[in-house]
Amino acid sequence: MAGIGFELRKLLRTDTLFGLLRAYAYAGIISAGPWILSISGLIAIGIFSSNVAVPNLLVTQFQVTVTWIMALTLILTGPLQLSFTRWVSDRLFEKRQDIVLPNFVGALLLVQLVAGGFAVVFFGFLVEGASPVYRAASIAGFVVTADIWIATIFLSGLKFYKSIVSLFTLGYGISVLAAYLLRSLGTEGLLAGWVAGQAMMLLAMFTLVARNFRATEFVRLDFLKPGAMYPALIWIGLFYNTALWADKFVFWLHPLTGSTVLSPMRASVVYDLPIFLAYLSIVPGMAVFLMRFETDFVDTYDRFYNGVRGGASLGEIARLRDRMALSIRTGMADIFKVQAITLLAMSAFAPTIFGWFGIPSLHLPLFYVDAVAASFQVLLLAVMNVLFYLDRRRENLVLMTTLVLTVPLLSWVSIGLGARFFGYGFALAMLLTLLLGIQLMNRVLGRLEYETFMLQ
Repeated sequence: MAGIGFELRKLLRTDTLFGLLRAYAYAGIISAGPWILSISGLIAIGIFSSNVAVPNLLVTQFQVTVTWIMALTLILTGPLQLSFTRWVSDRLFEKRQDIVLPNFVGALLLVQLVAGGFAVVFFGFLVEGASPVYRAASIAGFVVTADIWIATIFLSGLKFYKSIVSLFTLGYGISVLAAYLLRSLGTEGLLAGWVAGQAMMLLAMFTLVARNFRATEFVRLDFLKPGAMYPALIWIGLFYNTALWADKFVFWLHPLTGSTVLSPMRASVVYDLPIFLAYLSIVPGMAVFLMRFETDFVDTYDRFYNGVRGGASLGEIARLRDRMALSIRTGMADIFKVQAITLLAMSAFAPTIFGWFGIPSLHLPLFYVDAVAASFQVLLLAVMNVLFYLDRRRENLVLMTTLVLTVPLLSWVSIGLGARFFGYGFALAMLLTLLLGIQLMNRVLGRLEYETFMLQ
């Protein structure tokens, strides 16, 4: 993440309102650009196709298929996302750049093998009543999307943030155009167009990596050797992605809230739209998160460990620790204030916006609850970020274990309590995990000097 801080500091050096706005805009685009482009692309394909050449049912089948592909591939690749990126980071620190590209190719091939096998079973045999073209396009899309998640987080670790946003813009631009041109073919045409854009995005990502690394071998699997990757990061990646989709799966699969679109894939009319719209509300909070934690916090973090390595006195090290703790509190307070203002603004303007787009007002109460839950998630990401900087994998694993257990359980309970409580399970799970995270973070900071020296 240090590269983000470097770019933000350059924008802030102008010391003007315009420079500040540019920095926040840059942070917002970097943090939220790819998934906003993903959501916008799917919505655009639906708008351009619905009631023109494709019946609404077929558009819904396309959107639900892509949503399930994204959910399942994120969970499937979760164990490799953080662990492989950390492995690459350690190899770059060791100046072993020559083995990075072969292992990146190895990771992509491994993901293709696992994702391909899963997709063949799921779309080839479990999905009912689908055409051969639909099955082939879904399998191809599943494999390509899984590889895109690995390539995206790999490029993030290498600080290619602008390139990621540009490639997502290119990929989804091609997807929208291709799906529009093929819309007369129904669900199969929309899927084929979407897959074409994703494949171009993956090809561009791979080309970018290959241009920046040189290798004498094509494939290596060093990251799979015993002890090569941290087990905690494997589980954290799996639990985090599973937890973020667990509430959706609960509402999709529950007989009271879900309905079959293309068996076994289901959707929830009452839950899907509010939760995805709610995630748009965290863009301001994500921008503040990057601004505060990748500038102020990173600066105090570096000062603290430079003091430790440079032989500063214990009193000076304690003062540097206090400054770091203050930057964390200030950053989280700023996120809280910005998200609170955003939620107040949304409560005032959401009914009007919903009316413009023809969204039923019945979705508003759930939308508000989900927006609060998403705000808790931004704060939780801030806590996780601090713990990762301090290399506290065990504490983050405790948090993700708590989250992956509470989200589905409380979401299921909320359905049983009635429609008035929809969304409260997800929000409560996020809040409980956030409070636990703050407690663990404070305990780590309180013992930081002791453990920094005694655990060497």
